[in-house]
Amino acid sequence: MTRYRKLNRYTSHRIMMLRNLTTDLLRHETITTTEAKAKELKRSVDRMITLAKRGDLHARRQAAAYLTDKVVVQRLFDELGPRYAERNGGYSRIYKIGPRRGDATMMAKIELV
Repeated sequence: MTRYRKLNRYTSHRIMMLRNLTTDLLRHETITTTEAKAKELKRSVDRMITLAKRGDLHARRQAAAYLTDKVVVQRLFDELGPRYAERNGGYSRIYKIGPRRGDATMMAKIELV
């Protein structure tokens, strides 16, 4: 039983794509992508914010190993972690925005709450 979406990609490509999407979402706080990618992205973004809430050195190093930009890691721990300190999960929200014009793939907008 698969516990995640394979997104029709090789493992290394899928992992790097999710790392880049996570970094971009934490940088811009909202991105538009396909619905399947948004649902997978929600898992990794919530994991990163949980690390930021912990705030210790080990959590910072774990986040730095996953994210692709040091500036985003610093922003995650300085701004986003304290912002969600009182919140128990559910740090991101997905809006369905309809099919894409070219291939009718369902698109979604994911943003931080």
